[in-house]
Amino acid sequence: MAVKIRLKRMGAKKTPFYRIVVADARSPRDGRYIEVVGTYNPVTQPAQIQINEELALKWLQDGAKPSDTVRNLFSNQGIMEKFHNAKLGK
Repeated sequence: MAVKIRLKRMGAKKTPFYRIVVADARSPRDGRYIEVVGTYNPVTQPAQIQINEELALKWLQDGAKPSDTVRNLFSNQGIMEKFHNAKLGK
């Protein structure tokens, strides 16, 4: 089963709010997911990002592939750097 970390859109029309979720790659964007890793609200200034770092690192180490947007969010929060350093340390 291919697992991805991606955004699930919530919120009303023209006011998006996203949950960062771990889901099977075959499931639809707003469909079934395995676990919620965090949230992302691009409407606020500055954009509000809340990520459970331990869960994100656990799923990355288990082989989940982040989408491009989630990879950028993780990079801005320093999670991708921690993941790569942990990977090189083994």
